[in-house]
Amino acid sequence: MLIPRIANRMLKLKLRLNQKAKNNSQGNPWRNYSLVAGVTVLLFALSLSWIQMQTRKFKSQQASKLRQELAQQSATLKATLSQSPSQRAATLRQIAESNRLSRARHRARYLLGVDLLEQRQGAAALEVLEDLEKEYPLLAPQILFQKAQAYRLNQQDKKFEATLNYLQKNYPNSPVVGDALALLGEQNPEYKLQLINRFPDHPHTQKIARQILARNQENLPMLLLLAKYSRDVELNPVRDRLVLQYPAQLQPEDWEAIADGYWRAGENRKAADAYSLASSTPRNLYRAGRGFHLNGNLDSATRAYQRLLEEYHDAREAGLALLHLASISSGDEAVVYLETAIAKFPANAAQAYHAKAKIHDAFQKSTAANQARQKLLADYGDSATAADYRWQTAQILADTGNKQAAWQWMQPVLTAPLNSKFAPQALYWTGKWAKDLGQIEDAQTAWKRAIAFYPQSYWAWRSAVMLGWDVGDFSSLRQRNPELDFTPIYASLPMGSEALQELYFLGQYRDAWTLLQSEIEHPQQLSVNEQFTEGLLLLKLGQIRQGIKQILDLAERESPQDRQEWSALRKSPAYWHGLFPFPYRQEILQYSQQEKINPLLMISVMRKESTFAPEIDSAVGAVGLMQIVPPTAEWVAEQINLEHYTLTKPEDNIKIGSWYLAHNHQRYDNSSLLAVASYNAGTGNVNQWIARYDLADSDRFVAAIPFAETQDYVEGVFGNYWNYLRLYNPQLKAKINGLVAEVKAGN
Repeated sequence: MLIPRIANRMLKLKLRLNQKAKNNSQGNPWRNYSLVAGVTVLLFALSLSWIQMQTRKFKSQQASKLRQELAQQSATLKATLSQSPSQRAATLRQIAESNRLSRARHRARYLLGVDLLEQRQGAAALEVLEDLEKEYPLLAPQILFQKAQAYRLNQQDKKFEATLNYLQKNYPNSPVVGDALALLGEQNPEYKLQLINRFPDHPHTQKIARQILARNQENLPMLLLLAKYSRDVELNPVRDRLVLQYPAQLQPEDWEAIADGYWRAGENRKAADAYSLASSTPRNLYRAGRGFHLNGNLDSATRAYQRLLEEYHDAREAGLALLHLASISSGDEAVVYLETAIAKFPANAAQAYHAKAKIHDAFQKSTAANQARQKLLADYGDSATAADYRWQTAQILADTGNKQAAWQWMQPVLTAPLNSKFAPQALYWTGKWAKDLGQIEDAQTAWKRAIAFYPQSYWAWRSAVMLGWDVGDFSSLRQRNPELDFTPIYASLPMGSEALQELYFLGQYRDAWTLLQSEIEHPQQLSVNEQFTEGLLLLKLGQIRQGIKQILDLAERESPQDRQEWSALRKSPAYWHGLFPFPYRQEILQYSQQEKINPLLMISVMRKESTFAPEIDSAVGAVGLMQIVPPTAEWVAEQINLEHYTLTKPEDNIKIGSWYLAHNHQRYDNSSLLAVASYNAGTGNVNQWIARYDLADSDRFVAAIPFAETQDYVEGVFGNYWNYLRLYNPQLKAKINGLVAEVKAGN
């Protein structure tokens, strides 16, 4: 307000000068007039400056208001992404009809067009999509294809063909052209040939290849196309045909693609044979040796490993080959391999020292064995191998009654997270030993670190129970009805073009999948981020079992770079929500409430039984989401008066399975431990275990279960329960985050 005050004073001065000039008009007026003129100019300048300042202020306010409007538009649009077309139609139309050009407006028009096409309203879709490809060039190919489909619905054939031709001419490399060629190929087979030649990675191409092979199984080009570009889980028959019928016509790159497919499918021997015929690389030679090794073909494995050492003696894989050679060689020869690994490959030295100690123990060379173990602990004390050795030793000490020594032996493992599958279990039991010794503070420290370092572990749940957290124990879990937050969590994909990210954000998962296939560099050798992205899209497309497997299999990566990228992904909520999705939510919540059973226990059993595959069946005849055998289903149906049911129908399976799980709880006085164990092993076996083992310590009872499958099942179900609780219960999520910060600050 400074400029207006100055201007006001200058105006008063001007008026006084005007009066003075009038009074002195008999003298020399020019001096007073010039002064008045100067003040007038200054007043004008000040006024102009004030006007400019007010204009800038107004524009800033308008810009801020616009940003707020656009942000509100975007938030409103985002809320519609999980809604059905009928639910979101009015909101999308309101945004689409906004006078302001914005990304939200473009997105709303695009989604409206998609929804209208699904409802077969071609004319309405064309109205919404008019000129959108110009305003929204990011998705121009997809928009043009939608418009072509709308013209087709309206039977405007010339415009349909003209739009597809325009699409091909202006976006020749877009996979949407593959969709266009498939559409045109319905009338003209020439377009299908173009599709096969130009877009071999396209889903439509692979569908056509399968159709051709259904008519002629000996079509070599189609067999090769699928072997190179498809990652279908049931592709082994195609690979087998290539290997058995066309070996002389296969090139090294063909063998590599075939080998990669076999490797991914767990066909170790077939993969090894194929890798042996692929190009000579450290990776291929190592996998050849490892495939033979895992299949028990030790002579072939030895030759492959030795070839790797001869041709690529400095490669990372050579260090692994030395360890594996030692494991299948005689004592002295094995020690030579291990000493070479120690000398040349520091990353493998810890494992080599541990293996060396075992060999010396086998030959009763106690001094040499102890020296190897001392080197392991002294030079590689922070390694996973050292932690595993400490855990093995501590267990022996505890079992012989020396819990103090066992606790002391485990102290180095408490300081930081380790890449050891035994580390969470070791921390938990270290805490229990401390508790038994009366060292309550030490026990709590161990349990807190088990949660902070390994929050996804079954042992983190056991630690939370021991700390007195309200998370439900084996005996109280059934009755809990935790608060659950299902607010969608959006995170951008870890790879992919801007168009792929946009399609994923908009929930156009089928189009995103097609675009992803064109952006994958090596179809049979996915990067970590490519595999994770594919897993997320599979989940969104309803292929939940395959999606979870894609994400879970990332743990099998071996190269340091891959392990690093995988570790980075594990820090993101998207990774864990991908591993623990919540499908069939409505049915689970409905029947869990009906049967008075914790909904998270129900989904945990379901995830362990079927990984959410509704039509899966087992070798013993169990069917569906909760893997119910027909005789049990028939008996339950009689109890609940269910006359008609189908075990592959999700709602029927969940209804029967939830009742049976509740019934098992009633058998065992609401013990979830015994109910879950009997769901897997049967009541007869569980009743024997109750008579044989002490139930006072639930952890020892689980450890005593004589069936490895059931022990794994119990830990798997309750590990699932813990993960669902920590991901979907806001109170526990906040508590764990606070504990992680506390432990981090304490370290």
